[in-house]
Amino acid sequence: MKALDGVKILDFTHVQSGPTCTQLLAWFGADVIKVERPGVGDATRKQLVDKPGADSLYFTMLNHNKRSIELDSKTPEGKEVLTRLIETCDVLVENFAPGALDRMGFGWERIQAINPRLIMASVKGFGPGRFAECKVYENIAQCAGGSASTTGWRDGRPLVTGAQIGDSGTGLHLALGIVTALYQRERTGRGQRVQAAMQDGVLNLCRVKLRDQQRLAAGPLTEYSQHAEGIPFGAATPRAGNDSGGGQPGRILKCKGWEGDPDAYTYFITQAAAWGHVCDVIGRPEWKTDPDYATPAARLPRLNEIFDTIEAWTMTRTKFEVMETCNPLGIPVGPILSMKELAEDPDLRASGTVVEVDHPERGPYLSVGCPVKLSDSPVEVTRSPLLGEHTAEVLRDVLGFDADAVARITASGAVGTPKVAAG
Repeated sequence: MKALDGVKILDFTHVQSGPTCTQLLAWFGADVIKVERPGVGDATRKQLVDKPGADSLYFTMLNHNKRSIELDSKTPEGKEVLTRLIETCDVLVENFAPGALDRMGFGWERIQAINPRLIMASVKGFGPGRFAECKVYENIAQCAGGSASTTGWRDGRPLVTGAQIGDSGTGLHLALGIVTALYQRERTGRGQRVQAAMQDGVLNLCRVKLRDQQRLAAGPLTEYSQHAEGIPFGAATPRAGNDSGGGQPGRILKCKGWEGDPDAYTYFITQAAAWGHVCDVIGRPEWKTDPDYATPAARLPRLNEIFDTIEAWTMTRTKFEVMETCNPLGIPVGPILSMKELAEDPDLRASGTVVEVDHPERGPYLSVGCPVKLSDSPVEVTRSPLLGEHTAEVLRDVLGFDADAVARITASGAVGTPKVAAG
């Protein structure tokens, strides 16, 4: 039994934020029915294509464990099918532009009238306010949510991060909201609206920087590199390079082979509790009792010198040797792992965090598996659906249309002509 067995999700999402949400629910056992435009489908099916004639990795890696139905909701037959889907499903998830569902004739009031128990979940760029109607993409969300202004070097431009905290991050927030609303429905019997704004999601993930914004009122942020360099702070939380955000000084340092390997680095934190071991490892045992280095407060103005000394040691060892030496001593370190190294990591493959999936058009490919592990609801990652692959199946088995009705709806063009997997 899966955790969300019996839950039916009407998936009106596309690109990344919404599909991230519905894929997670599908991994937990929900029956996710992805609604796509006939003959076209999700835009990402044909974006960044690496193998002609096959759905892109962009699409396949965000739509595992789902069923696909083609549907033109502008036709009478399409509206009939959509109405039946709303009657049957527990949750409708969408990331359309504002007002799109209303223009289709299926706004929140209409949906409630059809099925008062249905939960309608939406990804939006911004919450209510002056920007509510603005279109938002990943990097815009990072900029508007505070991530970019606090990422990068203080004397350079703001930077966006490679982690998709705007799209996928918001999808994860929305999935939590949906499961919470399902839990509340068990007590109230009513559906409700759930909304996750991308700006809000990014800001939630940047909360430590909002923490630092308030700390500025009490004085300089002493764990930041610029404090050690005597550079005054401005009115807003600054960019801090690779400084640690947790209050313990930390930086990315070169390791053996850095001249030819762009990922031969390690993250090294000089945690107070492990300071004595740090001194021993780098060959400076005298620093344990030297009043200029013995306490965290004394070390703050000397962080550049300290990390330069540590780096002189890390440069004599590989990033994995640094980890093997430091972690048994309680010194927090971590190698900078490339996507190639992560893809080949045996532990990640064994745990199901990295999975190999076979696809009828593109063959085997790697994807990220479910990041949350439940002991009583193990996840099996299955391939993404072909466009409209499950149209007849959904009409017949989920919505209960008889053979004549399926033939009538199909002949009308409301559901397109599905692709069928070979074999």
